[in-house]
Amino acid sequence: MRIGVDVGGTNTDAVLVDGTQVLASVKEPTSADIVSGLAQALARLVPNRAELAAVDAIVIGTTQLTNALIERRGLNAVGILRIGLPATQGLPPQVGWPADLVQAVGAEAVMVRGGHESDGREITPLDEDTIRSAARRFRKSGLRSVAVTSVFAPLVGLHEARAAEILREELPEAAVSLSADLGGVGLLERENATIVNAALAEAAARVVSGFRAAVAGTGYAGPVFLTQNDGTILDLDQALRFPVLTFASGPTNSMRGAHLLTGLAEAMVADIGGTTTDIGTLTGGYPRQATSAVDLGGLRTAFRMPDLLVVGLGGGSVVEQQADGSVTVGPRSVAHALSSQARAFGGAVLTATDIAVAQGLKGLGRRSALGTLPPALVDRAQARMMAMLEDGIDRLRTGAKPLPLALVGGGAVLIRGQPAGIERLVRPRHAEVANAVGAATAEVGAGVDRILPIPAAERARILQDLQAEARAAAVAAGARPDAVRIHSIEEVQVAYAPPETRRVRIRALGPLDPAHLTRANTASRTAACVF
Repeated sequence: MRIGVDVGGTNTDAVLVDGTQVLASVKEPTSADIVSGLAQALARLVPNRAELAAVDAIVIGTTQLTNALIERRGLNAVGILRIGLPATQGLPPQVGWPADLVQAVGAEAVMVRGGHESDGREITPLDEDTIRSAARRFRKSGLRSVAVTSVFAPLVGLHEARAAEILREELPEAAVSLSADLGGVGLLERENATIVNAALAEAAARVVSGFRAAVAGTGYAGPVFLTQNDGTILDLDQALRFPVLTFASGPTNSMRGAHLLTGLAEAMVADIGGTTTDIGTLTGGYPRQATSAVDLGGLRTAFRMPDLLVVGLGGGSVVEQQADGSVTVGPRSVAHALSSQARAFGGAVLTATDIAVAQGLKGLGRRSALGTLPPALVDRAQARMMAMLEDGIDRLRTGAKPLPLALVGGGAVLIRGQPAGIERLVRPRHAEVANAVGAATAEVGAGVDRILPIPAAERARILQDLQAEARAAAVAAGARPDAVRIHSIEEVQVAYAPPETRRVRIRALGPLDPAHLTRANTASRTAACVF
């Protein structure tokens, strides 16, 4: 058995599953300190400590570190080291960053000679003396986190690895983030991701410490994992090293949960929470990935992220009637204060949940507490909510053929009837905790990313060897050897390179090996890589 948890901005959901069968579920308001809300959810879910001993693993999805970046809250100062001179000097680190984020990170940047070409040749030998000097400068400034980026490091990581050795000699207490662990070959997007990862070091320490304390308080002593942005798991030690990999894990968990609860492998998913609705598309049972650089908090980054549209519609969305008689829903929300501020709970704010209660929703608040709501207001608010969902579906569609829509999340009860533009509407059992189901059933993922010549006569053999390498990486990360499968193969021609040069990315997935669970929280570093 496993426990899956999703710590959202409004609610903390938890489920106990046996395989894919949901045995129990709870929903608790997310506490301001996060820890007490998580502890309460776990205590309600499995009150019997003897039963808790039968749980193989606890898997948690969280938006806390994403929110830290978006809200510019709790970020630590960073030393930036870019390896690439005499190339790359035209665009310095943090170019194009929002001014408030530059201020929040408070980084110091140093560029040094080194780096590699895409074929593995050195641009120039690594300037170790300048790196050592930069490390001493960072130490003098009191920096405890450093981001290192080198040209084409995901293909040849020798210079980043050597720079890390020097930094650890001079700054033994510092957290060092290497770009080769975090992104693709694009320099600026990969560098941005690495700087953000370094800036989240202290926030990650607080979040992970809080989760460990909450879990330990239940008496559970087994392994604990977080989910990452591609729907796979990350052990807590790896989360400390790579906090950015938890970004977008909440929506990804919801989409994976929707797949498991409905059986739909090709479908659209709308996850309606307390504040927003996340709309995405399932392909092969996993979220369709964004094909371009992803914007996070005003930054272009090179993460493998789900292709999502976020709409300001949730259970806590504020409903207002305008002077011209029209009705708006959101984007303002009462969020986790729904149970005290919404009218159905005795508060003074009219919310989307109140509209649903007025239309007959039972088991949530009191209809009598709503007072007299004009029927026209209720109808217009409901029509507005449906229009917001339909517009989001239309914007995310990539083909003329309608797909089924799986409606999940605690706010799914807001939608009455079937939206236009879909094949059919599916409301699965346990839809309100689909995010936690996705977390509980998350798999292990790993892969390879190579740029290499692929002659036509050798293509089959080369791809076969790379697939074997991806499978081996997944097994090393903790996947069951007999159940690893190839999930995706991407092969594209490389511009400005010989005609046979290709970039190949292969991703392997598999369920977590029970034998790996006995080595609590010792998952391989490979599981943390984003491809």
